[in-house]
Amino acid sequence: MRRALVVEDQPLMRSLVADALRHAGFEVHDRPSAATALADLDEIDPDVLVTDIDLGSRPNGMEMATIVHARAPHCATVFLTNYPRASIAPGEGVPAGSVFLDKVALESVEQLVAAVESALAEKPLPPRHLPDGPDAALGHLTRTQLDVLRCIALGWSNAEIARRRASSLRSVEKMVTRTFDALGVNHNPDINPRVAAAQLYVRRFGLPAESD
Repeated sequence: MRRALVVEDQPLMRSLVADALRHAGFEVHDRPSAATALADLDEIDPDVLVTDIDLGSRPNGMEMATIVHARAPHCATVFLTNYPRASIAPGEGVPAGSVFLDKVALESVEQLVAAVESALAEKPLPPRHLPDGPDAALGHLTRTQLDVLRCIALGWSNAEIARRRASSLRSVEKMVTRTFDALGVNHNPDINPRVAAAQLYVRRFGLPAESD
């Protein structure tokens, strides 16, 4: 299931956006500020960030999106704004492929969902059309989980993955556990989940290189 992180300081708007995306099939996590969103970013591991630009405090939405893009370049971005799109010059802290949605002109839930899907289309997911059988589980991984799996296939420890990703060890441990759960290798006492997960990656994609 795709994950959306909704950041909006107005409770009613935050609730409306979150509910709309839940009904569209997203796993939604909503936060009232950039600070709370960034604190939970690694644990949430969002596929798309939906944020107001003016959050009533710093960082604002655009500053937060820049930080999110640096820490999770796979994450798509949708800006909710009352500002004209022309007032924001391209390249001024705007992650590539970002979608701007005028809150005043928003007329339906479908428009919101379409904007989110448009942003995600700019950040395509890893191939989902995998063959049936054990390898099919790879198609259910998020981009971050697939990258963590690549790191495991490289033989890196959780501590090394955390260092390379500039993340905390605790957040990496949670990501690894979620990855193993998604692959279905975490609850079989007869196998080592780390070895089994690495084998799945190598069988499907070949031996990874550090420069991949």
